[in-house]
Amino acid sequence: MNIGIIGLGLMGGSLAKAVKRYGIAKKVYGFTNSEKNKKDILDLKLVDELVDLETLKKVSDVIILAIPVDAIIGMFPDFLDIDENTTIIDMGSTKEYIVKNIPNKIRKNFVAAHPMTGTEKSGPKAAIDNLYEGKTVVLCDLEDNTELHINKAYEIFQAIGMRIVVMNSSQHDIHACYMSHLPHVISFSLANTVMGHEDPKSIIALAAGGFKDMSRIAKSSPIMWSDIFKQNRKNLLDSIDLFEKHLKDARKLIEDENYENLQTWMKKANTLHEIL
Repeated sequence: MNIGIIGLGLMGGSLAKAVKRYGIAKKVYGFTNSEKNKKDILDLKLVDELVDLETLKKVSDVIILAIPVDAIIGMFPDFLDIDENTTIIDMGSTKEYIVKNIPNKIRKNFVAAHPMTGTEKSGPKAAIDNLYEGKTVVLCDLEDNTELHINKAYEIFQAIGMRIVVMNSSQHDIHACYMSHLPHVISFSLANTVMGHEDPKSIIALAAGGFKDMSRIAKSSPIMWSDIFKQNRKNLLDSIDLFEKHLKDARKLIEDENYENLQTWMKKANTLHEIL
């Protein structure tokens, strides 16, 4: 297949490396609006050729959208003239809002996917080997796709070593909220709590593994994550309400010096890692 990738940061750049490494792509084309990133993309040899959007649409059997979720929706009008055999795969972190906005004319072409992987880094230099191997990709609402496009998506994701899970977009957004979106809100909040302290430098000087682990994802792109929070707003607000309830439960146990029940509360949390 000729594979065209729009957006060559962490996700798109790492995918370009993967499809080359596993010999899936006859040729990898890239498109970006960022003049700043073009030099890095070419220097890193992430793609065989950077082309304009119209060329990429004509030469690609599969087009991957590895851009922020609002930008994915913004590009829909550009694909209304796509060939019926060209597959479009988006890799956005939310799915229901995207799927609901896909124009009917290209719905059968458009495979909604979310690879459950990533780092806090962004840009072409963030692209790494082995980002996708052994990870899960969720494919949503496949009943609206034709077999041709489903099969191409399966072929790519299986070839790069991913485990495929199929579910509807509404359920995906709920699950992704608790596994990814809520942890990002918490991490941003933790970072701002420390930075709002009267002497944040003294706290950070003592930072150990636990703090670094919890605050790491607060380095993530504000542009990308504000889009995700906007598209998954309702589920995120519900999850924040539930998180606040558990935080209040912990506060009450500590206020009441009820340390026996506090230990029980923490032991229940320990069982999560038995599941993981």
